[in-house]
Amino acid sequence: MKVEIYDALMRRQASRRDVLRGTASAAALLGLSGAMGGIPGMAFAADDLRAQILQIPGVGKGSPTDADWQKVGELCLGPTKANVKQGEFAGVELTFMGLNNQNLHNFLFRGFLKPWEAYTGAKINWIDLAQADYNARLQQSIATGTVDFDILEMGAPFEGDTAGRGLLDEMPDWVAKQIEADDLVSYLKPPVGTWDGKTYRVTIDGDCHTFAYRKDYFGEGSISGMAEPPKTWQEVNAASKALIGKTDPLTSQPAYGYLDPLKGWGGFGFYFIENRATAYAKYPGDPAWLFDPENMKPLVNNPAWVQAIQDVLDLIAAKAYPADQINADPGTTAFSQFLAGTGAMLMWWGDVGSSARTSDTSVVGDVVGFGINRGSNRVYNRKTGQWEDKYNEAPNMAYLGWGIYVTKQVSGDEKKRKAAWSAAAHLGGKDLSLWTSAYPSGFQPYRQSNFNYDEWEKAGYDRAYIEDYLGSNADSYNHPNAAIEPRIPGIFQYYSVAEDELAKGFAGQYKSAQETADAIAAAWEKITDQIGRDSQLKLYRASLGI
Repeated sequence: MKVEIYDALMRRQASRRDVLRGTASAAALLGLSGAMGGIPGMAFAADDLRAQILQIPGVGKGSPTDADWQKVGELCLGPTKANVKQGEFAGVELTFMGLNNQNLHNFLFRGFLKPWEAYTGAKINWIDLAQADYNARLQQSIATGTVDFDILEMGAPFEGDTAGRGLLDEMPDWVAKQIEADDLVSYLKPPVGTWDGKTYRVTIDGDCHTFAYRKDYFGEGSISGMAEPPKTWQEVNAASKALIGKTDPLTSQPAYGYLDPLKGWGGFGFYFIENRATAYAKYPGDPAWLFDPENMKPLVNNPAWVQAIQDVLDLIAAKAYPADQINADPGTTAFSQFLAGTGAMLMWWGDVGSSARTSDTSVVGDVVGFGINRGSNRVYNRKTGQWEDKYNEAPNMAYLGWGIYVTKQVSGDEKKRKAAWSAAAHLGGKDLSLWTSAYPSGFQPYRQSNFNYDEWEKAGYDRAYIEDYLGSNADSYNHPNAAIEPRIPGIFQYYSVAEDELAKGFAGQYKSAQETADAIAAAWEKITDQIGRDSQLKLYRASLGI
Protein backbone atom coordinates (compact mmCIF):
# COMPACT_ATOMS: atom_id res chain seq x y z
CA MET A 1 0.00 0.00 0.00
CA LYS A 2 1.28 3.46 -0.87
CA VAL A 3 2.23 5.65 2.07
CA GLU A 4 -0.19 8.41 1.11
CA ILE A 5 -3.11 5.95 1.04
CA TYR A 6 -2.17 4.61 4.47
CA ASP A 7 -1.87 8.11 5.88
CA ALA A 8 -5.29 9.01 4.50
CA LEU A 9 -6.83 5.92 6.09
CA MET A 10 -5.29 6.81 9.43
CA ARG A 11 -6.65 10.35 9.25
CA ARG A 12 -10.14 9.13 8.43
CA GLN A 13 -10.12 6.16 10.75
CA ALA A 14 -13.34 5.89 12.75
CA SER A 15 -13.62 3.88 15.91
CA ARG A 16 -14.73 0.32 15.40
CA ARG A 17 -17.66 0.81 17.73
CA ASP A 18 -18.93 3.74 15.67
CA VAL A 19 -18.65 1.73 12.47
CA LEU A 20 -20.34 -1.35 13.88
CA ARG A 21 -22.99 0.13 16.15
CA GLY A 22 -26.39 -0.77 14.78
CA THR A 23 -25.04 -3.12 12.10
CA ALA A 24 -25.58 -6.84 11.86
CA SER A 25 -21.96 -7.82 11.33
CA ALA A 26 -18.36 -6.82 10.81
CA ALA A 27 -18.88 -6.52 7.07
CA ALA A 28 -18.82 -2.71 7.09
CA LEU A 29 -15.50 -2.67 8.89
CA LEU A 30 -13.94 -5.36 6.78
CA GLY A 31 -14.92 -3.54 3.63
CA LEU A 32 -12.56 -0.66 4.48
CA SER A 33 -9.65 -2.27 2.66
CA GLY A 34 -11.23 -5.38 1.21
CA ALA A 35 -8.41 -7.53 2.55
CA MET A 36 -10.81 -10.22 3.68
CA GLY A 37 -13.00 -9.91 0.61
CA GLY A 38 -16.16 -9.43 2.66
CA ILE A 39 -17.85 -11.98 4.85
CA PRO A 40 -20.43 -13.90 2.85
CA GLY A 41 -23.53 -15.16 4.57
CA MET A 42 -23.16 -12.81 7.52
CA ALA A 43 -26.90 -12.20 7.70
CA PHE A 44 -27.95 -15.83 7.78
CA ALA A 45 -29.29 -17.39 10.97
CA ALA A 46 -27.07 -19.91 12.73
CA ASP A 47 -27.89 -23.43 11.55
CA ASP A 48 -28.99 -26.02 14.08
CA LEU A 49 -25.59 -27.71 14.41
CA ARG A 50 -23.67 -24.50 14.99
CA ALA A 51 -26.24 -23.28 17.50
CA GLN A 52 -26.15 -26.64 19.25
CA ILE A 53 -22.37 -26.84 19.67
CA LEU A 54 -22.21 -23.27 20.97
CA GLN A 55 -24.39 -24.34 23.88
CA ILE A 56 -21.73 -26.87 24.97
CA PRO A 57 -21.33 -26.09 27.82
CA GLY A 58 -22.75 -22.57 27.37
CA VAL A 59 -21.16 -19.19 27.96
CA GLY A 60 -21.00 -18.43 31.68
CA LYS A 61 -21.50 -22.06 32.67
CA GLY A 62 -17.90 -22.87 33.51
CA SER A 63 -14.90 -24.14 31.60
CA PRO A 64 -15.51 -26.92 29.06
CA THR A 65 -14.50 -30.43 30.07
CA ASP A 66 -13.25 -33.47 28.18
CA ALA A 67 -16.85 -34.67 27.94
CA ASP A 68 -17.73 -31.38 26.22
CA TRP A 69 -14.83 -31.70 23.78
CA GLN A 70 -15.90 -35.23 22.89
CA LYS A 71 -19.50 -34.14 22.42
CA VAL A 72 -18.46 -31.31 20.07
CA GLY A 73 -16.16 -33.67 18.18
CA GLU A 74 -19.00 -36.16 17.74
CA LEU A 75 -21.45 -33.53 16.49
CA CYS A 76 -18.89 -32.24 13.95
CA LEU A 77 -18.20 -35.65 12.36
CA GLY A 78 -20.53 -35.10 9.39
CA PRO A 79 -17.80 -34.05 6.89
CA THR A 80 -15.66 -37.03 7.95
CA LYS A 81 -18.52 -39.45 7.40
CA ALA A 82 -19.00 -38.04 3.90
CA ASN A 83 -15.42 -38.99 2.97
CA VAL A 84 -14.64 -42.01 5.15
CA LYS A 85 -16.50 -45.28 5.66
CA GLN A 86 -17.09 -46.52 9.18
CA GLY A 87 -14.11 -48.61 10.30
CA GLU A 88 -12.13 -47.73 7.17
CA PHE A 89 -8.93 -47.07 9.12
CA ALA A 90 -9.07 -50.13 11.38
CA GLY A 91 -5.55 -51.17 12.36
CA VAL A 92 -3.99 -47.77 11.58
CA GLU A 93 -1.91 -46.13 14.32
CA LEU A 94 -0.85 -42.50 14.03
CA THR A 95 1.50 -40.42 16.17
CA PHE A 96 0.48 -36.80 16.78
CA MET A 97 2.92 -34.19 18.12
CA GLY A 98 1.54 -30.98 19.57
CA LEU A 99 1.31 -28.71 22.61
CA ASN A 100 -0.06 -29.28 26.09
CA ASN A 101 0.37 -25.74 27.48
CA GLN A 102 -2.38 -24.32 29.72
CA ASN A 103 -4.26 -27.64 29.36
CA LEU A 104 -5.34 -26.62 25.87
CA HIS A 105 -4.28 -27.71 22.34
CA ASN A 106 -3.55 -31.48 22.57
CA PHE A 107 -5.97 -31.87 25.47
CA LEU A 108 -8.80 -30.64 23.26
CA PHE A 109 -7.56 -32.58 20.24
CA ARG A 110 -7.84 -35.80 22.24
CA GLY A 111 -11.47 -35.07 22.97
CA PHE A 112 -12.32 -33.90 19.46
CA LEU A 113 -10.63 -36.94 17.91
CA LYS A 114 -11.92 -39.62 20.27
CA PRO A 115 -15.25 -39.95 18.37
CA TRP A 116 -13.26 -39.76 15.12
CA GLU A 117 -11.18 -42.73 16.32
CA ALA A 118 -14.31 -44.64 17.30
CA TYR A 119 -15.89 -44.07 13.89
CA THR A 120 -12.83 -44.65 11.67
CA GLY A 121 -11.12 -47.40 13.67
CA ALA A 122 -7.77 -45.56 13.80
CA LYS A 123 -5.74 -45.06 16.96
CA ILE A 124 -3.72 -41.95 17.82
CA ASN A 125 -0.63 -41.91 20.03
CA TRP A 126 0.31 -38.53 21.49
CA ILE A 127 3.54 -36.58 21.93
CA ASP A 128 2.79 -33.67 24.29
CA LEU A 129 5.16 -30.70 24.48
CA ALA A 130 5.28 -27.60 26.63
CA GLN A 131 5.41 -24.41 24.57
CA ALA A 132 8.96 -23.63 25.75
CA ASP A 133 10.13 -27.08 24.60
CA TYR A 134 8.41 -27.11 21.22
CA ASN A 135 11.03 -25.45 19.02
CA ALA A 136 13.95 -27.48 20.42
CA ARG A 137 12.07 -30.79 19.99
CA LEU A 138 11.05 -30.03 16.42
CA GLN A 139 14.49 -28.77 15.40
CA GLN A 140 16.16 -31.82 16.93
CA SER A 141 13.91 -34.12 14.91
CA ILE A 142 14.70 -32.21 11.75
CA ALA A 143 18.45 -31.99 12.34
CA THR A 144 18.89 -35.66 13.25
CA GLY A 145 16.48 -37.04 10.67
CA THR A 146 14.46 -38.72 13.41
CA VAL A 147 10.97 -37.44 12.66
CA ASP A 148 8.84 -39.75 14.80
CA PHE A 149 5.40 -38.27 14.25
CA ASP A 150 2.83 -38.59 11.47
CA ILE A 151 0.74 -35.53 12.31
CA LEU A 152 2.18 -32.27 13.58
CA GLU A 153 0.63 -29.20 15.14
CA MET A 154 2.82 -26.38 13.83
CA GLY A 155 2.80 -22.71 12.91
CA ALA A 156 3.50 -21.30 9.45
CA PRO A 157 6.90 -19.81 10.42
CA PHE A 158 8.24 -23.38 10.64
CA GLU A 159 7.24 -24.17 7.04
CA GLY A 160 10.68 -23.15 5.84
CA ASP A 161 12.25 -25.70 8.20
CA THR A 162 9.83 -28.51 7.30
CA ALA A 163 8.26 -28.06 3.86
CA GLY A 164 11.48 -26.46 2.67
CA ARG A 165 13.33 -29.66 3.62
CA GLY A 166 10.80 -31.99 2.00
CA LEU A 167 9.50 -33.36 5.31
CA LEU A 168 5.78 -32.79 4.73
CA ASP A 169 3.11 -34.62 2.75
CA GLU A 170 1.13 -32.60 0.22
CA MET A 171 -2.54 -32.02 1.04
CA PRO A 172 -4.97 -34.06 -1.10
CA ASP A 173 -7.63 -32.08 -2.94
CA TRP A 174 -10.47 -33.71 -1.01
CA VAL A 175 -9.15 -32.23 2.24
CA ALA A 176 -9.35 -28.66 0.96
CA LYS A 177 -12.96 -29.29 -0.02
CA GLN A 178 -13.85 -30.90 3.30
CA ILE A 179 -12.44 -28.04 5.37
CA GLU A 180 -13.87 -25.35 3.02
CA ALA A 181 -10.49 -23.64 2.75
CA ASP A 182 -11.97 -20.66 0.89
CA ASP A 183 -13.57 -19.60 4.18
CA LEU A 184 -10.19 -18.64 5.70
CA VAL A 185 -9.50 -14.96 6.33
CA SER A 186 -7.41 -13.60 3.50
CA TYR A 187 -4.05 -13.28 5.22
CA LEU A 188 -4.10 -17.02 6.05
CA LYS A 189 -4.67 -18.09 2.47
CA PRO A 190 -1.73 -19.00 0.17
CA PRO A 191 1.16 -18.45 0.25
CA VAL A 192 0.66 -19.30 3.96
CA GLY A 193 0.47 -23.08 4.23
CA THR A 194 2.18 -23.62 0.89
CA TRP A 195 5.72 -24.16 -0.35
CA ASP A 196 6.82 -24.20 -3.99
CA GLY A 197 3.18 -24.06 -5.03
CA LYS A 198 2.08 -27.09 -3.00
CA THR A 199 -0.32 -26.95 -0.04
CA TYR A 200 0.64 -28.64 3.23
CA ARG A 201 -1.49 -27.12 5.97
CA VAL A 202 -4.92 -27.38 7.54
CA THR A 203 -5.33 -24.06 9.34
CA ILE A 204 -6.85 -24.19 12.83
CA ASP A 205 -6.02 -20.73 14.21
CA GLY A 206 -5.62 -17.07 13.30
CA ASP A 207 -2.85 -15.88 15.61
CA CYS A 208 -2.47 -12.17 15.74
CA HIS A 209 -1.72 -10.26 18.91
CA THR A 210 -4.44 -7.96 20.19
CA PHE A 211 -4.60 -5.48 23.06
CA ALA A 212 -6.64 -6.35 26.16
CA TYR A 213 -7.24 -3.80 28.88
CA ARG A 214 -9.19 -3.37 32.08
CA LYS A 215 -11.98 -0.85 31.59
CA ASP A 216 -12.17 -0.24 35.33
CA TYR A 217 -8.65 1.22 35.22
CA PHE A 218 -9.61 3.94 32.72
CA GLY A 219 -12.29 6.61 32.53
CA GLU A 220 -13.22 9.72 34.45
CA GLY A 221 -12.03 9.46 38.04
CA SER A 222 -10.21 6.17 37.44
CA ILE A 223 -7.00 5.24 39.21
CA SER A 224 -4.94 5.66 36.03
CA GLY A 225 -5.99 9.29 35.64
CA MET A 226 -6.69 8.61 31.95
CA ALA A 227 -10.13 9.14 30.45
CA GLU A 228 -9.46 6.58 27.70
CA PRO A 229 -7.21 3.53 27.47
CA PRO A 230 -3.78 4.27 25.98
CA LYS A 231 -3.64 4.64 22.23
CA THR A 232 0.16 4.58 21.92
CA TRP A 233 3.04 2.74 23.55
CA GLN A 234 4.20 6.06 24.93
CA GLU A 235 0.87 6.31 26.78
CA VAL A 236 1.09 2.65 27.86
CA ASN A 237 4.34 3.36 29.67
CA ALA A 238 3.00 6.60 31.15
CA ALA A 239 -0.06 4.80 32.50
CA SER A 240 2.05 1.97 33.93
CA LYS A 241 4.19 4.43 35.84
CA ALA A 242 1.13 6.39 37.05
CA LEU A 243 -0.33 3.22 38.59
CA ILE A 244 2.66 2.49 40.82
CA GLY A 245 1.55 2.28 44.44
CA LYS A 246 -2.19 2.26 43.70
CA THR A 247 -4.79 -0.39 44.45
CA ASP A 248 -6.59 -2.60 41.93
CA PRO A 249 -10.31 -1.67 41.95
CA LEU A 250 -11.41 -5.29 41.42
CA THR A 251 -9.08 -7.32 43.64
CA SER A 252 -7.89 -4.71 46.17
CA GLN A 253 -4.36 -5.96 45.48
CA PRO A 254 -1.54 -3.71 44.17
CA ALA A 255 -2.36 -2.14 40.81
CA TYR A 256 -0.08 -2.65 37.83
CA GLY A 257 -0.12 -1.39 34.28
CA TYR A 258 1.16 -3.21 31.22
CA LEU A 259 2.36 -6.79 31.65
CA ASP A 260 5.53 -7.44 29.65
CA PRO A 261 6.74 -11.06 29.84
CA LEU A 262 10.41 -10.81 30.80
CA LYS A 263 11.20 -14.52 30.57
CA GLY A 264 11.67 -16.41 27.31
CA TRP A 265 9.26 -19.03 26.04
CA GLY A 266 11.15 -21.19 23.58
CA GLY A 267 11.29 -18.38 21.03
CA PHE A 268 7.60 -17.48 21.34
CA GLY A 269 8.38 -14.76 23.87
CA PHE A 270 10.09 -12.68 21.19
CA TYR A 271 6.68 -11.85 19.74
CA PHE A 272 6.03 -9.67 22.79
CA ILE A 273 8.93 -7.27 22.26
CA GLU A 274 7.80 -7.27 18.63
CA ASN A 275 4.48 -5.81 19.74
CA ARG A 276 6.23 -2.67 20.92
CA ALA A 277 8.71 -2.64 18.07
CA THR A 278 6.30 -2.92 15.14
CA ALA A 279 4.65 0.41 15.98
CA TYR A 280 8.08 2.05 15.83
CA ALA A 281 9.71 -0.03 13.09
CA LYS A 282 7.03 -1.09 10.58
CA TYR A 283 6.95 1.91 8.27
CA PRO A 284 3.81 2.17 6.07
CA GLY A 285 4.44 0.77 2.61
CA ASP A 286 7.66 -0.99 3.65
CA PRO A 287 7.16 -4.72 4.34
CA ALA A 288 10.61 -5.18 5.93
CA TRP A 289 10.95 -4.77 9.68
CA LEU A 290 13.11 -7.73 10.78
CA PHE A 291 15.86 -7.84 8.15
CA ASP A 292 17.14 -5.58 5.38
CA PRO A 293 15.82 -7.10 2.15
CA GLU A 294 18.94 -6.04 0.27
CA ASN A 295 21.52 -7.95 2.31
CA MET A 296 19.73 -9.81 5.15
CA LYS A 297 21.33 -7.54 7.75
CA PRO A 298 19.27 -7.49 10.98
CA LEU A 299 17.14 -4.42 11.65
CA VAL A 300 16.71 -5.45 15.27
CA ASN A 301 19.37 -2.99 16.50
CA ASN A 302 18.10 0.08 14.66
CA PRO A 303 16.65 3.00 16.69
CA ALA A 304 13.09 1.65 16.46
CA TRP A 305 13.94 -1.67 18.08
CA VAL A 306 16.21 -0.01 20.61
CA GLN A 307 13.27 2.18 21.64
CA ALA A 308 11.09 -0.91 22.17
CA ILE A 309 13.72 -2.46 24.43
CA GLN A 310 14.22 0.84 26.24
CA ASP A 311 10.47 0.98 26.98
CA VAL A 312 10.76 -2.26 28.93
CA LEU A 313 13.96 -1.23 30.70
CA ASP A 314 12.23 1.98 31.80
CA LEU A 315 9.42 0.05 33.47
CA ILE A 316 11.88 -2.31 35.12
CA ALA A 317 13.81 0.67 36.51
CA ALA A 318 10.57 2.28 37.74
CA LYS A 319 9.53 -0.98 39.48
CA ALA A 320 6.26 -0.85 37.57
CA TYR A 321 5.91 -4.63 37.19
CA PRO A 322 4.66 -7.22 39.66
CA ALA A 323 7.31 -8.81 41.86
CA ASP A 324 9.45 -11.45 40.13
CA GLN A 325 8.28 -10.38 36.66
CA ILE A 326 11.73 -11.39 35.43
CA ASN A 327 10.47 -14.98 35.72
CA ALA A 328 7.11 -14.35 34.03
CA ASP A 329 6.75 -15.89 30.58
CA PRO A 330 3.80 -15.11 28.27
CA GLY A 331 1.74 -17.94 29.73
CA THR A 332 2.14 -16.32 33.14
CA THR A 333 1.17 -12.84 31.98
CA ALA A 334 -2.04 -14.01 30.33
CA PHE A 335 -3.35 -16.79 32.56
CA SER A 336 -1.75 -16.32 35.98
CA GLN A 337 -1.77 -12.52 35.94
CA PHE A 338 -4.18 -10.69 33.63
CA LEU A 339 -7.11 -13.13 33.57
CA ALA A 340 -6.65 -13.71 37.30
CA GLY A 341 -6.95 -9.98 38.05
CA THR A 342 -3.37 -8.69 38.05
CA GLY A 343 -2.50 -5.82 35.73
CA ALA A 344 -4.38 -3.36 33.55
CA MET A 345 -3.07 -4.08 30.05
CA LEU A 346 -1.84 -7.02 28.01
CA MET A 347 -0.86 -7.87 24.46
CA TRP A 348 -1.56 -11.51 23.66
CA TRP A 349 -3.02 -13.80 21.07
CA GLY A 350 -6.67 -12.99 20.54
CA ASP A 351 -8.09 -16.00 22.36
CA VAL A 352 -7.67 -14.16 25.67
CA GLY A 353 -11.02 -12.69 24.66
CA SER A 354 -12.90 -15.98 24.73
CA SER A 355 -11.06 -17.19 27.84
CA ALA A 356 -12.03 -14.03 29.73
CA ARG A 357 -15.71 -14.97 29.49
CA THR A 358 -15.66 -18.78 29.42
CA SER A 359 -12.80 -19.89 31.69
CA ASP A 360 -13.24 -20.70 35.37
CA THR A 361 -9.94 -18.99 36.16
CA SER A 362 -10.92 -15.59 34.74
CA VAL A 363 -12.19 -12.83 37.02
CA VAL A 364 -12.02 -9.98 34.48
CA GLY A 365 -14.74 -10.99 32.02
CA ASP A 366 -17.04 -8.12 32.99
CA VAL A 367 -14.38 -5.41 32.87
CA VAL A 368 -12.15 -6.30 29.93
CA GLY A 369 -12.05 -4.48 26.60
CA PHE A 370 -10.07 -5.04 23.41
CA GLY A 371 -8.35 -3.28 20.56
CA ILE A 372 -5.52 -3.68 18.09
CA ASN A 373 -1.82 -3.34 18.92
CA ARG A 374 -1.05 0.10 20.31
CA GLY A 375 0.45 2.66 17.97
CA SER A 376 3.20 5.22 18.30
CA ASN A 377 3.29 8.99 17.84
CA ARG A 378 6.43 8.59 15.76
CA VAL A 379 7.78 5.97 13.35
CA TYR A 380 11.30 5.18 12.19
CA ASN A 381 11.97 5.25 8.44
CA ARG A 382 14.79 2.77 7.92
CA LYS A 383 15.40 4.02 4.37
CA THR A 384 16.10 7.60 5.44
CA GLY A 385 17.47 6.68 8.86
CA GLN A 386 15.18 9.25 10.48
CA TRP A 387 12.27 9.32 12.88
CA GLU A 388 9.07 10.86 11.52
CA ASP A 389 6.62 12.54 13.89
CA LYS A 390 3.39 10.95 12.75
CA TYR A 391 1.02 8.41 14.23
CA ASN A 392 1.69 4.82 13.19
CA GLU A 393 0.18 1.47 14.07
CA ALA A 394 1.20 -2.00 12.91
CA PRO A 395 -0.65 -5.04 14.34
CA ASN A 396 1.63 -8.00 14.93
CA MET A 397 0.48 -11.08 12.99
CA ALA A 398 2.39 -13.23 15.44
CA TYR A 399 2.98 -16.80 14.24
CA LEU A 400 0.48 -16.82 11.35
CA GLY A 401 -1.71 -19.25 13.20
CA TRP A 402 -1.38 -22.88 14.23
CA GLY A 403 -2.06 -25.53 11.63
CA ILE A 404 -2.14 -29.29 11.31
CA TYR A 405 0.45 -30.85 9.00
CA VAL A 406 1.02 -34.42 7.85
CA THR A 407 4.59 -35.68 7.49
CA LYS A 408 6.26 -37.82 4.84
CA GLN A 409 6.18 -40.67 7.34
CA VAL A 410 2.80 -41.69 5.90
CA SER A 411 3.42 -40.98 2.22
CA GLY A 412 4.12 -44.61 1.29
CA ASP A 413 1.00 -46.05 2.89
CA GLU A 414 -2.18 -44.72 1.29
CA LYS A 415 -4.49 -46.00 4.03
CA LYS A 416 -2.38 -44.40 6.74
CA ARG A 417 -2.00 -41.24 4.68
CA LYS A 418 -5.75 -40.85 4.23
CA ALA A 419 -6.25 -41.47 7.94
CA ALA A 420 -3.75 -38.77 8.90
CA TRP A 421 -5.31 -36.23 6.59
CA SER A 422 -8.81 -37.17 7.76
CA ALA A 423 -7.80 -36.48 11.37
CA ALA A 424 -6.29 -33.15 10.32
CA ALA A 425 -9.41 -32.23 8.36
CA HIS A 426 -11.65 -33.04 11.32
CA LEU A 427 -9.66 -30.66 13.55
CA GLY A 428 -9.77 -27.96 10.87
CA GLY A 429 -13.47 -28.24 10.16
CA LYS A 430 -15.60 -25.14 9.64
CA ASP A 431 -18.11 -25.83 12.41
CA LEU A 432 -15.50 -27.01 14.89
CA SER A 433 -13.63 -23.74 14.31
CA LEU A 434 -16.61 -21.76 15.59
CA TRP A 435 -16.53 -23.65 18.87
CA THR A 436 -12.75 -23.29 19.32
CA SER A 437 -13.08 -19.55 18.66
CA ALA A 438 -15.81 -19.12 21.25
CA TYR A 439 -14.35 -21.25 24.05
CA PRO A 440 -10.90 -21.71 25.62
CA SER A 441 -8.87 -23.70 23.12
CA GLY A 442 -5.57 -21.94 22.44
CA PHE A 443 -7.00 -20.61 19.17
CA GLN A 444 -8.76 -17.51 17.94
CA PRO A 445 -11.14 -16.75 15.05
CA TYR A 446 -9.56 -17.51 11.68
CA ARG A 447 -12.44 -17.98 9.25
CA GLN A 448 -14.72 -15.44 7.65
CA SER A 449 -17.68 -17.42 9.02
CA ASN A 450 -16.34 -16.99 12.58
CA PHE A 451 -17.37 -13.33 12.45
CA ASN A 452 -21.14 -13.82 12.48
CA TYR A 453 -21.96 -11.71 15.54
CA ASP A 454 -25.49 -13.11 15.81
CA GLU A 455 -24.17 -16.63 16.42
CA TRP A 456 -21.98 -15.44 19.27
CA GLU A 457 -24.79 -13.42 20.81
CA LYS A 458 -27.12 -16.42 20.77
CA ALA A 459 -24.35 -18.44 22.44
CA GLY A 460 -24.49 -16.08 25.43
CA TYR A 461 -21.99 -13.34 24.64
CA ASP A 462 -23.32 -9.80 24.80
CA ARG A 463 -23.12 -7.71 21.66
CA ALA A 464 -20.81 -4.98 22.92
CA TYR A 465 -18.29 -7.53 24.16
CA ILE A 466 -18.26 -9.34 20.83
CA GLU A 467 -17.86 -6.10 18.92
CA ASP A 468 -14.70 -5.52 20.93
CA TYR A 469 -13.35 -9.08 20.91
CA LEU A 470 -14.08 -10.05 17.30
CA GLY A 471 -13.49 -6.50 16.15
CA SER A 472 -9.95 -6.47 17.54
CA ASN A 473 -9.18 -9.62 15.58
CA ALA A 474 -10.80 -8.38 12.38
CA ASP A 475 -9.16 -4.95 12.62
CA SER A 476 -5.78 -6.62 12.97
CA TYR A 477 -6.22 -9.11 10.11
CA ASN A 478 -7.50 -6.33 7.88
CA HIS A 479 -5.01 -3.61 8.78
CA PRO A 480 -3.16 -1.92 5.88
CA ASN A 481 0.12 -1.88 7.81
CA ALA A 482 0.03 -5.30 9.46
CA ALA A 483 3.44 -6.70 10.41
CA ILE A 484 3.69 -10.17 8.88
CA GLU A 485 6.67 -12.32 9.76
CA PRO A 486 8.68 -14.18 7.13
CA ARG A 487 8.42 -17.94 6.63
CA ILE A 488 12.14 -18.60 6.37
CA PRO A 489 14.26 -21.49 7.65
CA GLY A 490 15.57 -21.00 11.15
CA ILE A 491 13.15 -18.24 12.13
CA PHE A 492 12.81 -19.64 15.63
CA GLN A 493 16.56 -19.95 15.94
CA TYR A 494 16.60 -16.19 15.49
CA TYR A 495 13.77 -15.73 17.99
CA SER A 496 15.25 -18.06 20.61
CA VAL A 497 18.67 -16.42 20.65
CA ALA A 498 16.97 -13.02 20.78
CA GLU A 499 15.11 -14.14 23.91
CA ASP A 500 18.42 -15.17 25.50
CA GLU A 501 19.98 -11.77 24.84
CA LEU A 502 16.88 -9.89 25.94
CA ALA A 503 16.90 -11.81 29.22
CA LYS A 504 20.47 -10.64 29.80
CA GLY A 505 19.49 -7.08 29.00
CA PHE A 506 16.46 -7.13 31.30
CA ALA A 507 18.63 -8.57 34.08
CA GLY A 508 21.11 -5.71 33.72
CA GLN A 509 23.94 -7.71 32.15
CA TYR A 510 24.17 -5.24 29.27
CA LYS A 511 24.80 -1.55 29.81
CA SER A 512 21.99 -0.27 27.58
CA ALA A 513 19.14 -1.07 25.24
CA GLN A 514 21.49 -0.44 22.32
CA GLU A 515 24.04 -2.94 23.63
CA THR A 516 21.26 -5.52 24.10
CA ALA A 517 20.00 -4.95 20.57
CA ASP A 518 23.52 -5.14 19.15
CA ALA A 519 24.02 -8.50 20.84
CA ILE A 520 20.83 -9.81 19.21
CA ALA A 521 21.92 -8.51 15.80
CA ALA A 522 25.35 -10.13 16.11
CA ALA A 523 23.77 -13.47 17.01
CA TRP A 524 21.37 -13.18 14.08
CA GLU A 525 24.23 -12.56 11.69
CA LYS A 526 25.87 -15.81 12.79
CA ILE A 527 22.65 -17.75 12.22
CA THR A 528 22.22 -16.26 8.75
CA ASP A 529 25.77 -17.19 7.79
CA GLN A 530 25.34 -20.70 9.17
CA ILE A 531 22.17 -21.33 7.18
CA GLY A 532 23.44 -19.51 4.08
CA ARG A 533 23.02 -15.80 3.49
CA ASP A 534 22.21 -16.04 -0.22
CA SER A 535 19.50 -18.66 0.24
CA GLN A 536 18.05 -16.86 3.27
CA LEU A 537 17.95 -13.58 1.39
CA LYS A 538 16.19 -15.17 -1.56
CA LEU A 539 13.53 -16.76 0.64
CA TYR A 540 13.13 -13.64 2.76
CA ARG A 541 12.57 -11.44 -0.28
CA ALA A 542 10.05 -13.93 -1.65
CA SER A 543 8.19 -13.92 1.68
CA LEU A 544 7.92 -10.12 1.45
CA GLY A 545 6.66 -10.26 -2.11
CA ILE A 546 9.79 -8.57 -3.46
